[in-house]
Amino acid sequence: MGRREAVREQAFCSPGFFASELSEARERAGLSQGELARLIPCDRSLISRIEAAERVPQEDFVHACDKLLGTGGMLLRVWQKVPWHREVEHPDWFRRFAEMEARATVLRQYEIAWIPGLLQTPTYARALLAQGDAAGDEDLIDERVAARLGRQARFLEADSAPFLVVILDEAVLHRAVGGPVVMADQLRHLLRLAQRPNIVLQVAPYGIGERAPFGASFTLLRLPEGPEWQYAESLSRGAFSNNPRQVGERSRAYDRLRAEVLSAPESSRLILRIMEGLLNMSPKVDLSAARWFKSSYSGSDGGQCIEAAYDFVDAGVVPVRDSKDPGGPVLGFSTDTWQAFVSAVKSGSLPAL
Repeated sequence: MGRREAVREQAFCSPGFFASELSEARERAGLSQGELARLIPCDRSLISRIEAAERVPQEDFVHACDKLLGTGGMLLRVWQKVPWHREVEHPDWFRRFAEMEARATVLRQYEIAWIPGLLQTPTYARALLAQGDAAGDEDLIDERVAARLGRQARFLEADSAPFLVVILDEAVLHRAVGGPVVMADQLRHLLRLAQRPNIVLQVAPYGIGERAPFGASFTLLRLPEGPEWQYAESLSRGAFSNNPRQVGERSRAYDRLRAEVLSAPESSRLILRIMEGLLNMSPKVDLSAARWFKSSYSGSDGGQCIEAAYDFVDAGVVPVRDSKDPGGPVLGFSTDTWQAFVSAVKSGSLPAL
């Protein structure tokens, strides 16, 4: 890429440029903001604010728009180049860790509380980051989620991704952050990540008992210039050390722990079992005031049609029922599953029956 093209790309890769590209793509597709919102599904005000560059769009939203608007991944490519996360203020100690993480060639993590940030889905991250000082501030939550997702990109590169080893205490998998639908999607995401050549995911099962040598979460980072560091954080501070004796002891204990925990295939099987259990838990939502929608192609005689309610997207579920039997059973689908179905119908990629 020449210097002029690089400057042009840098100028274009801004929140405002993404907003204009989304708006133009939507108009080319002949969709209003409300129509696109129903297809995603989401609230129309979200699209309005994103097109006004007032909200940070999440990756799953951008994926959906690319599919629904037929932009061939263009919106995602622009979204990935916008430095959404640079606008977020981190505490000094975490900023130091983020800078080290961005240069590390190998990371080894042990986690006893939450899915690590590098492995989180947008909805899982939002559920966590919506607590504390950000509670009720949607813009701040959006920025923090974008910052967390921005840290993940380097570990998903095809050729030069750092090596990442994560040991999760089994309790992390049972702590249903955001509810069963959000947690099931998070576990599904872990299974996908575990298939990547640069990511090893293992679970320390309950049965390991006292053989677990650590009582707190921590990260070991190997930097290109040589020394390995260890990092751990509490509620209010982060602790760093590159003392060779301390880091060496922690590193050897970590390697011994890997021999005690479940293998990578065994860990994936456990994650799958827990995920399937969550999917069998029906979300409890009050449908009495639900607003039901069906396709504009549906005739007045009912026909072979279904209808969906988008009032519960924030809860991670889309209720669906038979339009001919509105008093009959209602099925609940995760927003990602419903979004994939709607996109497939729109693109005509579903097989004919």
